[in-house]
Amino acid sequence: MKPKAILFDLDGTLLDTAPEFTDGINQLRGELGLSPVSLETIRTAVSHGSAEVVKTAFNLTETHPDFEKLKQRFLGIYLDNLGCNTHYFPGIEDLLLNIEQSGLKWGIVTNKPHFLTDPLLSKLNLSQRAHAIVSGDTLSVSKPSPLPILYACEQMGVPPEACYYVGDAQRDIIAGKSAGMLATFMAMYGYLSLNDRPLEWGADHYIQHPNEILPPRFSTS
Repeated sequence: MKPKAILFDLDGTLLDTAPEFTDGINQLRGELGLSPVSLETIRTAVSHGSAEVVKTAFNLTETHPDFEKLKQRFLGIYLDNLGCNTHYFPGIEDLLLNIEQSGLKWGIVTNKPHFLTDPLLSKLNLSQRAHAIVSGDTLSVSKPSPLPILYACEQMGVPPEACYYVGDAQRDIIAGKSAGMLATFMAMYGYLSLNDRPLEWGADHYIQHPNEILPPRFSTS
């Protein structure tokens, strides 16, 4: 069965947001008189959200008395500069065009909260192109629950068994498999850490570049 739609994770799959996260963290560290951290230090934490980024950048646990204050200040900086240093991964723009030209639908299922997802997608002119956008707080649960993916499929009017899901984290593969997707794709170009074992996560396909899911796989003919 050929797919009728494809769903993407956002950070680390569709968009390279790590430089922007790193910029925000280093602005905060500068305010505190601390030296900057590297992009690679932050990059592996981005897929796990702002809390993980702050924990990594400051070597803190969420129970540390300064943690919440640092996280809120970081989110403020990040929101003020949203979209300024975020980019498509190489090949993503061509992939989206090919999907659309093939008459297929596409959407986004992310654990990023809507107050960050919506303005970012709007700034990149993706809001009107996506047939479904499900953020981490759209429902009462987020990935690895399959419910956000199933909700996106419902929004698109496409059954999960006719849809692909592409992500760069274990929870993406778990959610996609649990939702009964036609196939799950592990984005090996995403935000994997040295401790990750993606080949053990059971994805249907492992891709090094988005062009590996271009037509004819998406062909509707």
